[in-house]
Amino acid sequence: MRRILLATGLALLLAGTGCAASERPPASAAGAPTASRQDASQVERTLASLRKVDDLPLYEMTYVGDYDPTVGISGTAEASPFGCSLFAALGDRSRPLFGRNFDWQPNPALVLRTDPPDGYASISLVDMSYLGVGDDPTGDRRLLDAPLLPFDGMNERGLAVGLAADDGATARPVPGRPTAGSVRILRLVLDEAATVDEAIAVFERYNLDFGGGPPLHYLLADATGASAVVEFVDGEMRAERGRGTWQALTNVPAVGVADRDLRRDHRYGLLAEALDRAGGAVDAPTALRMLGSVRQAHTRWSVVYGLKTGEVRLVTAGGGERAYRLPMS
Repeated sequence: MRRILLATGLALLLAGTGCAASERPPASAAGAPTASRQDASQVERTLASLRKVDDLPLYEMTYVGDYDPTVGISGTAEASPFGCSLFAALGDRSRPLFGRNFDWQPNPALVLRTDPPDGYASISLVDMSYLGVGDDPTGDRRLLDAPLLPFDGMNERGLAVGLAADDGATARPVPGRPTAGSVRILRLVLDEAATVDEAIAVFERYNLDFGGGPPLHYLLADATGASAVVEFVDGEMRAERGRGTWQALTNVPAVGVADRDLRRDHRYGLLAEALDRAGGAVDAPTALRMLGSVRQAHTRWSVVYGLKTGEVRLVTAGGGERAYRLPMS
């Protein structure tokens, strides 16, 4: 079940609309990593795998060995706004896709490959500034905390997840549950969940901490063609499963909201119109063009995940495109 990710570079043009960032890893002395459970050889191989592949700047790194995704899990998250556009295109059940844009400050980004011994292999994207690394991340051991901060990603079972700001949401703690940061929950989902139902169950095991910044809502999709929005309404978590050939999410509340009202949001309306025309069946180039239609001036990257094929297409603010394949199990 454990897989190694393969990557190849291409060149294309830009598309997108994306996000910001919310929580940082737990504080540690002198920037020492807190999540790593690697031996010295694994640390050396992980840091040696870092390479710059795009002038965003965009880096790639393969995490070798184990990490603890729950370290500091009851701590308070430091948060700031996320503003994103996401969709699951599920009209062709042989080729379901998950697309998302990330808009935020011009920070370096990391394509991270993880393959934990007790979880699913995945590929995810990380805003490196939230790890506290400097302009030259080479050899910086804080990179060993990168698994804690995926902004979006897909695992080897074809389960994808992404987030967006939802300023009206509130999360009321449930007694007895541990507290997870609003970004950290994505790592727990990618490591533990193979389906949308299993991902919702992961959310239900934790209280989410939205302290210090805007709360979030989440879009999930899997290789079976299932999808759901997870949102926090009047303090309680609610999951609204997709009932058609697509599901989309921007920065307006979606659970229990009529489609005609959602379409009043400009970015949601553009995505909905395009998905309707296509019957929810699009290929990766079309998905990237759709993301381009809702691109903002501060878009950092656009990414499309193939939930059955394991293919990943990533386009950065500089116009470069990278292609990856995650072997599926």
